[in-house]
Amino acid sequence: MKANLKNLRKPRQFSTEFKQAIVTEFEGGRLSVQQLSKLHSLSRVMIYNWIHKFSTFNEKGFRIIEMKDSTSKKVKELEKKVKELERMVGQKQIKIDFLEKMMEIAKEELNIDIKKNFDTPRSTGSGKTGKK
Repeated sequence: MKANLKNLRKPRQFSTEFKQAIVTEFEGGRLSVQQLSKLHSLSRVMIYNWIHKFSTFNEKGFRIIEMKDSTSKKVKELEKKVKELERMVGQKQIKIDFLEKMMEIAKEELNIDIKKNFDTPRSTGSGKTGKK
């Protein structure tokens, strides 16, 4: 016997604080309506209704619509940030290579081993002390 799934499924109820938090995230520009929808498993219409109801920028007679340009602008900004981080990682790698080469030169020319040598035997300690 199959159960009627519609009778088992209960509608979700959200607190006012949760709705306002969603609207605040949208207004802050951190997430788009589509991202909020996927993140919280909510319908976009529901989020737009909450924006209309709780938005601090909402004026009567105006409708808030998210433009595709704003999401593409966010993507471009994130791509720019990724390029900057890749550039920084490249610079750090150059510094690491330089320092490793300097350690090799110090070992060869000055006979100073700066790198930690893991295959050296452990110290046996300084022996027993006279304290009890």
